Amino acid sequence: MISQKYKTIAFQGMHGAYSDMACRTVFPDLTTIPCVTFYQAFNAVIEGRSDLAMIPVDNTIAGRVADVHHLMSQGELFIIGEYFQPVNHMFLGLHGVKSGDIKHVHSHVHALPQCRKFLRKLGVEAHVHDDTAGAAQEVVERGDPSHAAIASTLAAEIYNLDIIERDIEDQSRNTTRCLILCKEPHFPDVNEPDVMTSLLFEVRNIPAALYKALGGFATNGLSLTKLESYVDANFQAARFLCDVEGHPETDAFRNAIEELGFYAKNIKMLGAYKAAPFRYQPK
Repeated sequence: MISQKYKTIAFQGMHGAYSDMACRTVFPDLTTIPCVTFYQAFNAVIEGRSDLAMIPVDNTIAGRVADVHHLMSQGELFIIGEYFQPVNHMFLGLHGVKSGDIKHVHSHVHALPQCRKFLRKLGVEAHVHDDTAGAAQEVVERGDPSHAAIASTLAAEIYNLDIIERDIEDQSRNTTRCLILCKEPHFPDVNEPDVMTSLLFEVRNIPAALYKALGGFATNGLSLTKLESYVDANFQAARFLCDVEGHPETDAFRNAIEELGFYAKNIKMLGAYKAAPFRYQPK
């Protein structure tokens, strides 16, 4: 999918986080670089300390990842791929511990509400962490059998914890969309099928500007799969990020961008990349 020249890939969290799992699945030969924050993961690529970054942007239960939403709008990195990470939450504890022994559960702010029914049934106290793997490490460091974590199978392996219960998420098909980011764009061949293109633009201050700006995609047979707005200093949604099904070098896409230019400004391509096979799986 992507050139083998890359050696490293950054992610937010500690080893064993779901983003780390995504990195290892897509790029088993690359060295994964943990970062405390999403900002640090972005900067690791911008400053050349990592070749790539694997960044979660949306989850089917929790919605968009707020911090990333802000960083993506700065347009400093290019999207060169996407991956849909299945999120199967495991209930992890010290060796020999049972569910009834647990009084405290540690996990990420998004993971906890994804397991709301399970936690309500247990009647435990929840503790928020920066990432799921850090929560697993916290349980190990405490050494207290009344504390457990919600994290991945990879975290269980890395931190030598028992999987007390499997797949405790409230909804099946819990999935996170991740973007693979790089300093330079990497467009697929124009004849490649199933290409996605992401771009940023600002609408001009004219009536129905967004409606008119998007009309060119419709008339040229291009579907939008995502449209996000950004609030400016005056609390007006003037900037947008959209994902479009199509290659930017086709005539249809060029015509759509030409029409977009009549009603929008500061148009920036964030990348063109192969759509993940997950998009075309039967629902």
